[in-house]
Amino acid sequence: MEPTTCEALRLGIDIGGTAIKYGVVDTATGNLASPIAQLPTPNPATPDAVAGALRKLLAEVERWDAALPPDAAAGVAFPAIMRHGTAHSAANISDEWIGMDVNELLGQALGRPVNTINDADAAGLAEASRGAGRGQDGTVLVLTLGTGIGSALVVDGALVPNLELGHLEMGGEKAEARTSAVARERDGLDWTGYAARLQEYLAHVEFLFSPELVILGGGISVRHEEFLPHLSLRTPVVPAQLHNSAGVVGAALAAA
Repeated sequence: MEPTTCEALRLGIDIGGTAIKYGVVDTATGNLASPIAQLPTPNPATPDAVAGALRKLLAEVERWDAALPPDAAAGVAFPAIMRHGTAHSAANISDEWIGMDVNELLGQALGRPVNTINDADAAGLAEASRGAGRGQDGTVLVLTLGTGIGSALVVDGALVPNLELGHLEMGGEKAEARTSAVARERDGLDWTGYAARLQEYLAHVEFLFSPELVILGGGISVRHEEFLPHLSLRTPVVPAQLHNSAGVVGAALAAA
């Protein structure tokens, strides 16, 4: 890890369906200033339960040597459509979150300002600005292939929030029903067969957005040599680089 300045440090938190990952990030560089740690996501993931988990998380962070400023904002990657800090959906968390001011609740739990961001947006922002898209001008599209398809669009460094490109309709069904990593396993596709589906989907979004770069993330991206060579697009397509830390880094960047 490179030396950091205290003013650039932010706490990044990534709330997932099974685990809450967190760490301190140097937002000037995108480098981690601490290890990535995690604790189980409460089940059920109600607002009170998650707030309690974050208080426990903060007590652990305060024992670290990362020199996090006591009044520095924290960023939280949250599994919901987020508008001005309010949740408008809930994925793998309690429906009690819908309509709630998440910034306010989690800010009270952490005792510092909080800025929430959709979890796919957090990972995409991190990859586009500090990962595989570092230094790329113009439009960068980040797609996460997992249970579904997460998506984030970054234009000249600015995030276009809450993009749900996994829900594009193709052939009478949602694209993610055919093209996610889970769909490949469910349908027993070999890599060539999966690449054919991915080619169809990527060609469609390429036509819609004309990006300068497409970044593919999710656990399947570590097997990129199996399917990327079978794709034929005008746009360069590259694997993600940040992997497990993307949500934490993106959340911290949002707080900065």
